[in-house]
Amino acid sequence: MRKIALISEHASPLASVGSTDCGGQNIYVAHLARQLGSRGYQVDVFTRRDKALLPEVVAFAPNVRVIHVTAGPPVQIPKEQLLPYMEDFGAFLADFVRRDATGYDVLHANFFMSGLAALRARHTLGIPLVMTFHALGKVRRLHQGSTDGFPDDRFAIEDTLVREADCVVAECPQDLDDLVSLYSADPARVQTVPCGFDAAEFAPVPRDAARRALGWPLHGFRVLQLGRLVPRKGIDNVIRALGCLRRDTDLDATLYVVGGNAEQPSVQATPEIGRLQEVASAEGVAERVVFTGRRGRDTLRLFYSAADVFVTTPWYEPFGITPVEAMACGAPVIGADVGGIRSTVVDGHTGFLVPPKAPAALAARLAQLAANPALARKLGEAGRRRAQAHFTWAGVARQMEAVYARVCAGAPVLQAGARRVAA
Repeated sequence: MRKIALISEHASPLASVGSTDCGGQNIYVAHLARQLGSRGYQVDVFTRRDKALLPEVVAFAPNVRVIHVTAGPPVQIPKEQLLPYMEDFGAFLADFVRRDATGYDVLHANFFMSGLAALRARHTLGIPLVMTFHALGKVRRLHQGSTDGFPDDRFAIEDTLVREADCVVAECPQDLDDLVSLYSADPARVQTVPCGFDAAEFAPVPRDAARRALGWPLHGFRVLQLGRLVPRKGIDNVIRALGCLRRDTDLDATLYVVGGNAEQPSVQATPEIGRLQEVASAEGVAERVVFTGRRGRDTLRLFYSAADVFVTTPWYEPFGITPVEAMACGAPVIGADVGGIRSTVVDGHTGFLVPPKAPAALAARLAQLAANPALARKLGEAGRRRAQAHFTWAGVARQMEAVYARVCAGAPVLQAGARRVAA
């Protein structure tokens, strides 16, 4: 086996993570591609051209190219509106793959629209298809209801992909459960492979040094929320928990919110900031909530290391890379007891799990860590060991390499169901 096509229609590895529609899938595709390239594979990442002047082929990393696919107008379009352009994407992909001199051994589609585009090449050329959904439409609709902007066609497309893909990759045990219960997936054709972190990017920095580098006060209890600023991430819940904490204690606590569509925290660029500022004002903590704007990945280890605790309480989360990154930097994590977070954060061992949309429960855990720094350090160190043992991108690539080898050999997926990662 020598050549892999990674298809990621809206999530380019070249995009700035943290802006609109740029998050965990971009990180996943970028790091998996790099790791496979370092292991000697030739990797092409197919993604939609969203700027007119982008060249068709861009060298991304050793043995890795990004192929820009013309499908729809070459401008940024919300991913919820991209489905009509997937026929053109699929036609381009099938033609490119057909013309390639060396041939592809595996098509690995990321997200349902990429899977739809890949089906043509799979059917006409007989190349095995591996499918990672990153998020499932039926789960999204359960949680977002009428605010879900994807068309209902998504459900039938996902049903087809679950039936026809040679292997479906679940990112956590909850993902497997949802595939089986909502899509009637055959567990024997699903392989659980988590997401990861890059050990070269994320490692502990001494707290005082990290705070000095960021210009934070050296003293006080500092809470971090980092990621895309969208309602489902539950950042308003963290702000309300801070309000509970400030009303019930005299703790010197501040919440730092890292993320947005621009480097400066602009309501115009990131409307969600305006909504969250209103929540902070209503809770009486407007001066205790600091929006930093988007930050480059080369500085994120400083934020994780400077914080006393990392908090993420989304309504739902297919996997959630930020808790793993925080753990890799030695930060204790308080996460919502949902989706992938309940498989990465071990309650009472690397941090705490709390219900989503439960600010009082979150505030109680924050107060517990603030009152017991030794416990926070113990949880953070356990999290660092867990991240290094189970969630490196190098380990993810090794597991994915085994998946590719099996589908190329026509062998069944060996894991009949998901195994929970040991604590």
